[in-house]
Amino acid sequence: MEPQNIRIQDYCYNLPPDRIAKYPLENRDASKLLIYKHNEISESVYSSLDHYLPNGSVLFFNNTKVIPARLFFKTTDNKLIEIFCLEPISSGSDPYLELNKKASSKWKCIVGGAAKWKDTYATLYHNQITLNAEKIEKVNDAFIIQFTWEPSEKTFSEILEITGTIPIPPYLKRKTETIDVLRYQTIYAQNAGSVAAPTAGLHFTDSLLQKIKLKDCTIQSLTLHVGAGTFKPVKTSKMLAHQMHQEYIDVDLQTLKNLLASFNQSIIAVGTTSLRTLESLYWIGLKLHKNKNLSQSELEVKQWEPYENENQLITKKDAIQAIINYLDKTKLNILCAKTGILIAPGYNFKIVNALITNFHQPESTLILLVAALVGQSWRTIYDYALEHNFRFLSYGDGSLLFLE
Repeated sequence: MEPQNIRIQDYCYNLPPDRIAKYPLENRDASKLLIYKHNEISESVYSSLDHYLPNGSVLFFNNTKVIPARLFFKTTDNKLIEIFCLEPISSGSDPYLELNKKASSKWKCIVGGAAKWKDTYATLYHNQITLNAEKIEKVNDAFIIQFTWEPSEKTFSEILEITGTIPIPPYLKRKTETIDVLRYQTIYAQNAGSVAAPTAGLHFTDSLLQKIKLKDCTIQSLTLHVGAGTFKPVKTSKMLAHQMHQEYIDVDLQTLKNLLASFNQSIIAVGTTSLRTLESLYWIGLKLHKNKNLSQSELEVKQWEPYENENQLITKKDAIQAIINYLDKTKLNILCAKTGILIAPGYNFKIVNALITNFHQPESTLILLVAALVGQSWRTIYDYALEHNFRFLSYGDGSLLFLE
């Protein structure tokens, strides 16, 4: 199958609004778990996940942290607008560096109520913070916004913590509430920079992680900062015309070495973001294998690269070793790169053997990713979940899917 010719309407299913989980369950690991393996479906709960993991599995978790990226400003004529920070513009587009800036920071943003914003400036006052927004330019459906603030000695991260709101998914159709501050965040969130949660990880508790370790499974961390593009609907009839969003990944040297030593074991991605990161590592490694002198800005995966380079393959060990060699050569401890990879039917997985993930929106790129992993069985899986009262989307139930 050529992914460019995929018709997104072939990946539609009927999702009744009442099947979308508006709130999380009281206990994270009480969510239902669908298991798909060897073309068979069974069900359990997340607290029993360890029973279904192959002994010695290596689980990769995305330790990104959701930032309070929604800001409510008043324009100079006292109109209320919402500014939603999407991604940094400067600092090499590294969210960590930009969030730690003082006095000033520039971001690409979505502006709610943009038609009401006639002037160039808007201001937010909250808890002795003055945050100013200057409209620099419009880029497609977004704006480049320059933020400045007082007291200027505070970092932008500190400013957001005081003035911002956690951005919950638009399909929840409600305002952010107190419960979301805690529950729309994984318990292992560490590296701030996402504007959406890696939701497969929302089900994990300390006790579940401990049970996984007791099964001789290994837990590893990597970072992909989730962008608002994760909610971007596919509006084109064929995927060729759809533009994937790029996201920023960080993987440290030791994690890469651990991955290299784990290829005789089951590699399980916790969430589509972890899967996209792991698979992107292969293609970055392929680039470095062919050219050891790439610059930092060239360490990226574009959405169609995997399909264009299928006839130039190397082993996964050679790919990861090429990244390790690059970091050793450049005396870096962390690989910082960008990925816009589109994983769809026709994609051949290089690293991952299984995926833990929630149930996704119809006609989304995430449904395509699931279909790439399990083939046409994706529809059987989703039909089963609908028929057996599974809860859908970010706060819903989830699944453990093994590669077909």
